[in-house]
Amino acid sequence: MAVKPQSDMFRCVEAVLFDLDGTLIDSAPDLAAAANKMLSDRAIATLPLSRYRPWAGAGARGMLSVAFGVLPEAPDFDALKEEFFTNYEATLAVQTKTFDQIKPLIAELNQAGLKWGVVTNKSQRFTRPLTAGIALFKTAGTIVSGDTTKHAKPHPEPLLFAATQLGVAPQKCVYVGDDERDILAGKAAGMMTITAAYGYLGAGAAHLDWNADASINSPAELRLLLNLHRIA
Repeated sequence: MAVKPQSDMFRCVEAVLFDLDGTLIDSAPDLAAAANKMLSDRAIATLPLSRYRPWAGAGARGMLSVAFGVLPEAPDFDALKEEFFTNYEATLAVQTKTFDQIKPLIAELNQAGLKWGVVTNKSQRFTRPLTAGIALFKTAGTIVSGDTTKHAKPHPEPLLFAATQLGVAPQKCVYVGDDERDILAGKAAGMMTITAAYGYLGAGAAHLDWNADASINSPAELRLLLNLHRIA
């Protein structure tokens, strides 16, 4: 483990909340494909997945910055973003899959009687059909999208809303994510936080400086932190 947690600090956990992209699912191939279609439609050479992957957690903003070098303040950003969204919506589950070890992790959470859910900044437009098509999410107690509440992460509101939906006090929840805003949101909500260092992170991200309570290099390490490995 990249960061050693305080002894037994996760013993009181009653619910585990996860970010979606880069934490539970690897959506980078489909996000990259949506951006590459924009390039090919303009007769511009497409880019390898390796260029897009570190920025997949930033969604359209990240993909467009890689493909076109544009930032949200650019005058044509909104039009490019909607074109990207249209492309992505058409093929959002072609190559997307859960990360290795996620299925047994969720199975053990369910077996242990721990509640779990998702809090993502991805809008409901994409979250609903994507999660509906993956059997894993049938046991999720809540799925909170970026537009479910008034504020998105790093604001704590979506995390607090998720905790309320699960009926668990925030201090008995742990939030797992691969972006600094996940850790900021979790801390602001009064939850324990864990960095998913196997996720997208962002190019050059110093994730150990985010001061999460722990950092894991694989979903299996979360099973160890929560003592799920003791459950037969």
